[in-house]
Amino acid sequence: MRIQVKRTGGFAGIDRHAEVDTAGRADAHEWHALAERALAAGRGTPPIGVPDGFSYTLTVDGRTVYCADPRLTEEQRKLITRVLKEGA
Repeated sequence: MRIQVKRTGGFAGIDRHAEVDTAGRADAHEWHALAERALAAGRGTPPIGVPDGFSYTLTVDGRTVYCADPRLTEEQRKLITRVLKEGA
């Protein structure tokens, strides 16, 4: 499973991209479950965020959803944080 996160917006307006490929990872099942829960709560179109807030595009194996601060679910926040931290 390929998980991609794109973060835009924020005070400085600096975009950030990261990707994790779970193939061959010992914790792949955890990533898959988290990604499915995060996608289930996403929107099909970009939501209206708050001034200087972050907006996110989550893409998992070609399926894309959108979300934005401050209305992230716990699963979305966790997935975004992990991908931005561990991804390339």
